[in-house]
Amino acid sequence: MKTRFAFIGFQHPHIWDLVARASAHPDVEVVACCEEDAATRAALAASGRVRVTHTDYRALLAEKSIDVVVVGEWFAKRGPVVLAALASGRHVLADKPMCTTLAEYAEIVRLATARKLTVGMMLDMRDSGVFRQVRELVRAGTIGEIRAAAFGGQHPLLPGVRSAWYHEAGKQGGTINDIAIHGLDLVPWVTGLGYRRVVAARVWQSGPPAGSHWLNAGQFMLELDNGAGLLADVSYFSPDSQGYTLPMYWRLTLWGSRGVLETSLTSPDITLCLEGEPAARRVPIGAAVPGGYLDSFLQELHGRPGAGLTAAEIFRASYVTLKVQEAADRGLSNVEL
Repeated sequence: MKTRFAFIGFQHPHIWDLVARASAHPDVEVVACCEEDAATRAALAASGRVRVTHTDYRALLAEKSIDVVVVGEWFAKRGPVVLAALASGRHVLADKPMCTTLAEYAEIVRLATARKLTVGMMLDMRDSGVFRQVRELVRAGTIGEIRAAAFGGQHPLLPGVRSAWYHEAGKQGGTINDIAIHGLDLVPWVTGLGYRRVVAARVWQSGPPAGSHWLNAGQFMLELDNGAGLLADVSYFSPDSQGYTLPMYWRLTLWGSRGVLETSLTSPDITLCLEGEPAARRVPIGAAVPGGYLDSFLQELHGRPGAGLTAAEIFRASYVTLKVQEAADRGLSNVEL
């Protein structure tokens, strides 16, 4: 039997990647779609991209013929929807972030664990050929022990294009929580190292229109569990005219005891500078695994977990990201993880 998917929320464009992959997957059947916002429903009807079957997500959850609930609502609404889906006995596959508070996170973990339900997330940077090759190099010891790391996940602001709810009070839930989870998941996956503490974190506003509640800038420093430091910037400062094509989009730099490695999500190769060599090498990127996050979710759901993304890794990355956001919001430093 196919795994029956139901989608709730289409107000963030990330969801379309999963709509396409789920619709084309031989083991998945999309059986329902819910959108509660009337304007978004009208746009969906006009585009014909999906057929909305429900206008109330609680009514959708009352249906019996659903195995998995996919959540793509505006950020602060996701936690309650995820919790309702788990409470109804459904597995959940969410866009990131899956929630915006630590209290929601704790209840999601409790419910999923108690009911033996799988939680997945659209952490697709692991699927890229760039970062898969980086992982192979680092895990092989090419640059030695990691001493310092940095990533930049800056995005364009795109006023008038990006959804208006980003600017509304209480809906976006924090720029660090919005963006940084990709990088905070990637670093342990690449290096094998975890996080020890949040050294410092900051959020502020620079660039949004007057009246916006959105703090669109975020930076932080973490200590890894071997004592190495991680610096990160996840602000919305990229030029709008170049969108997501910048050569430094999702740039990752790793300094090791034997050399330095740097690349980005848009790079055609990896720069490798090793001790004892007079010049940098250019290492080709590896093969991508498009939709790997979906396959990993389905494998774990059906009791056949492989080497891909797991619910445990998703929970850890979500927890660390929410703790960094909390430190930034509250002005905290040296927060143990």
